[in-house]
Amino acid sequence: MNHNLKEIYTYAMEWTKEAGENIRASFPKTLNVTSKSNPNDLVTDIDKGTEQYFIEKIKGKYPDHRIMGEEGYGDEVTGLSGVVWIIDPIDGTMNFVHQQRNFAISVGIYVDGEGMIGLIYDVVHDELYHCIKGNGVLLNDKPIPELKESRVSEAVIALNALWVAPNKRIDHQMFIPLVQDVRGTRSYGSAAMEMVYVATGRIDAYLSPRLAPWDIAAGIILIKELGGEATDLRGNELDLLKENSLFVSKPGLHSEILKHYLKDGKW
Repeated sequence: MNHNLKEIYTYAMEWTKEAGENIRASFPKTLNVTSKSNPNDLVTDIDKGTEQYFIEKIKGKYPDHRIMGEEGYGDEVTGLSGVVWIIDPIDGTMNFVHQQRNFAISVGIYVDGEGMIGLIYDVVHDELYHCIKGNGVLLNDKPIPELKESRVSEAVIALNALWVAPNKRIDHQMFIPLVQDVRGTRSYGSAAMEMVYVATGRIDAYLSPRLAPWDIAAGIILIKELGGEATDLRGNELDLLKENSLFVSKPGLHSEILKHYLKDGKW
């Protein structure tokens, strides 16, 4: 099957921007969403509507492409052969409700299992981070520089505080030495935004013990394109058909953290 990647890329950017416009148009209705009796219902409606918008556009133009989406309106995807779009219509829904910022649309396009096109759209700031494999990453129309190596002592990392407190998922002790040794920690509440911050060098690494494929599909394409690393917390390759732990970072820093902080982690 001959896939015209450039054409797919052009449509993906156009549809992502349009979806963002639709979300921005909903702001007057949702501006005081937290004071309404059912704020989550409103956000869920926008979430669902955004995913359905993508499905309508993609299936209208490319009926043989498959779609894996957070809201479940796409296809039952059990393999990554052919062209698969992996979409999170609003990544950071709690931020959407509470802040009306720090959320993004995330679209990763895989061809026969390989990440070829990645788009993350910071809707509020009208910032589209995008790439087609082998051509570098752009922020709107401006190239993002390749990632440079970093060290733990100079690093600012993103990590949810939940994982440094006792929890059922992992041994929280594992992250404590890392948190103590880095320059600083942050948490933004949107995996897509945290990955964009790694891609742009605003932070040096992002770690999470549990994320769905649509949280990470686009971000890992962008980060790898810039020379960064994207694996699970054990250093293994990510599987886009199931939930993963995630560890993305600048080169050099990745192996340092794996070797000195994560290798004895209890899972």
